[in-house]
Amino acid sequence: MRHTLVAAFALCLSLATGLAPAPVSAQEGAPINVNVNMARILRINTAAATVIVGNPGVADVTIQDPQTLILTGKSYGQTNLIVLDSAGNPIADTLIEVVQMQAGIVTVYQGQARTSLACAPVCQQVVMMGDDATFSSQVVASTQLVQQLAN
Repeated sequence: MRHTLVAAFALCLSLATGLAPAPVSAQEGAPINVNVNMARILRINTAAATVIVGNPGVADVTIQDPQTLILTGKSYGQTNLIVLDSAGNPIADTLIEVVQMQAGIVTVYQGQARTSLACAPVCQQVVMMGDDATFSSQVVASTQLVQQLAN
């Protein structure tokens, strides 16, 4: 039964784009990938009433509308996603994998202190899990200052 649920879920999910939806891989056991600190829109054919995430510290899923789920990567790792219909019947049970964004991220090591930069095309400081705590605190403080000045 799990094979059928995973295959059905993988087939009915699609990534929302500005054009036509691109199908998610229908390979059995293939996880749905999302970047850490990013969100992804998943569309399903059957109306979802309840979503359950095995480890909400890794990923979060919310129901935007009965056929649109928002998957957010919170920290690196794997967890599972279970989707139930209004009668409590399982629609899907699939693996979620939260990974680091690859494009445009530069990691800088100064001794044991790690910092991250998003470079597209100009490098800006970003906070990534595993960065030096002092660096992360300074980036957050800088961001808060800019937000205060904007208000």
